Amino acid sequence: QVQLVESGGGLAQPGGSLRLSCAASGFSFGSYAMSWARQAPGKGLEWVSAIYSDGSDKRYADSVKGRFTISRDNVKNTVDLQMNSLEAEDTALYYCAKAPGSYWQGLYDYWGQGAQVTVSS
Repeated sequence: QVQLVESGGGLAQPGGSLRLSCAASGFSFGSYAMSWARQAPGKGLEWVSAIYSDGSDKRYADSVKGRFTISRDNVKNTVDLQMNSLEAEDTALYYCAKAPGSYWQGLYDYWGQGAQVTVSS
């Protein structure tokens, strides 16, 4: 079955960096776009970033553009999110999600359990 397991969350200071990683299994990873989304306390789900199946195209929410970088390794079946210049507003539970197709259409069909990111001094 499809499994998505996030790791790498934790506590960072404002202006600091963290790197999230998502290990995928149970499907043909290189055939599907992947995405990151987040949910801050008391708020709804916010899409953060997506990457096409072959890594040729990457998309970012305006709130993270220029600070976050998504990447994938289709040999290791992982998708990472490098987060730099972190702000308190980035505090959230971050989810790795699989898209139902090879390119990003704003849809998800499987989710990980989430990784907590807390930005605080």
